[in-house]
Amino acid sequence: MNDEYYLKQCFNLARKGRGHVNPNPLVGALLVKNGKVIGKGYHKKYGDAHAEVNAIRDSIGNVTGATLYCNLEPCSHTNKQTPPCVPLIIQKKIKRVVISNLDPNKQVNGEGVRQLRKAGIVVDTGVLEDEGKVLNKFYFKYASENLPYITLKIAQSTDGNISKAKNKQTWLTGKESIKFVHQLRNEYDAVLVGAGTIKSDDPQLNVREIKGRNPIRVIVDGNLSIPIKSKMLNSTDPEKTWIFTSFSSDEKKVKGIVERGINIFPIRGSSHNLLNIKKILKVLAEHKITSLLVEGGADIFTQFLEKDLFDEIIILQSPKILGHGIKSSNIKKMKNLKLITVEKLGSDIKMVYGKKLSD
Repeated sequence: MNDEYYLKQCFNLARKGRGHVNPNPLVGALLVKNGKVIGKGYHKKYGDAHAEVNAIRDSIGNVTGATLYCNLEPCSHTNKQTPPCVPLIIQKKIKRVVISNLDPNKQVNGEGVRQLRKAGIVVDTGVLEDEGKVLNKFYFKYASENLPYITLKIAQSTDGNISKAKNKQTWLTGKESIKFVHQLRNEYDAVLVGAGTIKSDDPQLNVREIKGRNPIRVIVDGNLSIPIKSKMLNSTDPEKTWIFTSFSSDEKKVKGIVERGINIFPIRGSSHNLLNIKKILKVLAEHKITSLLVEGGADIFTQFLEKDLFDEIIILQSPKILGHGIKSSNIKKMKNLKLITVEKLGSDIKMVYGKKLSD
């Protein structure tokens, strides 16, 4: 068995923490001795023990002289809820450590590796490095830029329309795509829509089709125009509904919404109360939102696209033909995009686009 084989197992373990560890990274760990796995662990949820600690706790027999496989550099700093992993690794006399990625967190970023090597432990880095970056794309963006990873999700007809008419609800995709979207909501910290989507679709933006956690629900509404009867304003977990509006919004309406337990973030808008998306993203990052799924509508998508505020675009294309309606953004003409994957979801087609690396 080679290093890549064991690290792929670490990736699989790490994925079990999806939707539970944010703003921490997804991490899995294996302990191997004499060609056998003697311990395995992963970071289960934010505030709990890290993967390396869980692997050591799970180990069978003495870990002295074992090799530790871990997809991310073990932590060395104490500015967190749990003790650093590096001292424990040294204490347990682990002989070798193999990792995929250095931790971009400025408090770590090579320091964990340096301390391990100083203690005489052999450390190999960069094994399946690209795969490790994909696994922790949310964490890497947040740790390096202090901004959430942003995915735009667009459902459209075969002829490129996202709805029949403005402020009119139009169901396009099938049950497989709906289940996929609910899985995304479980994985992302927050989901964002504009006021138009609330008025036309009255969505709940929670997780129902799978077992999972509800994301923070973000509404961008410069005029605070959404109806008081909206499902989003009458949910059973109001603290997870966050509204960004302008300072000039109706004070009485603001007060009534806040009294329901909903969070309102007033920010400065333009003359038409068009809110600054960059400012919204910074506020979200300040509240430890590491990933953001943008679900609609057309005006919101346009703002994110025009300002180049996205990392990934997912298009769910229905076989339906609307003939007319609200056109989706023609992202195929965008020169900085590349098609990453195409796959079938029932009768729909899922296309994932990412940004091309600059030369």
